[in-house]
Amino acid sequence: MVAYPLVSGILLSFERADFVGTRLVTQGLTLQNYARALSSPDFVPTLGRSLTYVLVVTGAAFAIGLLTALLVNERFKGRSVARTIIVLPWAIPLVVATNIWWWLLDPSYGLLNYVLQKVGVSSAPVQWLTSSVPAFVAVCLVTAWKGYPFFTIMLLAGLQAIPRDLYEAANVDGAGRYRRFWHITAPALRSVAAIAVLLNALWVFREFTVIWVLTGGGPVRATETLAITTYRAAFQDFQFAYAAALGVLTLMVSLIGSVIAVRTSGPAFY
Repeated sequence: MVAYPLVSGILLSFERADFVGTRLVTQGLTLQNYARALSSPDFVPTLGRSLTYVLVVTGAAFAIGLLTALLVNERFKGRSVARTIIVLPWAIPLVVATNIWWWLLDPSYGLLNYVLQKVGVSSAPVQWLTSSVPAFVAVCLVTAWKGYPFFTIMLLAGLQAIPRDLYEAANVDGAGRYRRFWHITAPALRSVAAIAVLLNALWVFREFTVIWVLTGGGPVRATETLAITTYRAAFQDFQFAYAAALGVLTLMVSLIGSVIAVRTSGPAFY
């Protein structure tokens, strides 16, 4: 289930492959696919865009997830309802959620532009999906909104595992809310936060659906990541060997990033 597609993809990336009728025929080993990918003038900008996308989305989703986890960890009336509402975005099918956001972001009749103009933030409709910077902001916004409940659930589990005695002792010593957070909560959440950040970063790095449904990688490749480039090469240009090489390069970047994250975080992963 895992090894066969992985090995097949790696082997295909070293092949010369062409279609003969409806059959994919390989014609010998070559490094041409990797040379083409690495020498492409679009590869480095696309990789940089992908990494920026990962950093922005993961950072935003983590911040929202931490705030919501701290909120629903408190005791208050209606806490169970609040927990359900907070994790609701994670339960909505991704294509459905993205299409809802596509409607909200529409420049002509989208709700977001209507609200921004009503409160005076914007004097004209923002072209969320047809201008380069707004489009990138839009895909980051939607991806972070869809992913923050994962952080909420993980961090909430970590919060509930912290002994209440530590907070009671800190209260007796006169520690305020912020000191309790930095000296008790943050160290206790380090391990679960490190694992959650790594998993989410890997998921975002290969994210396809949100970008494809909202912008298709446009405008002018402003939101095109390695996942979109690989899809175009395989299913629009039918260059499957080249797409396989892009996929292997994506895997290598993910692997290198994972190793760096584990080594720099140290004991947090153990």
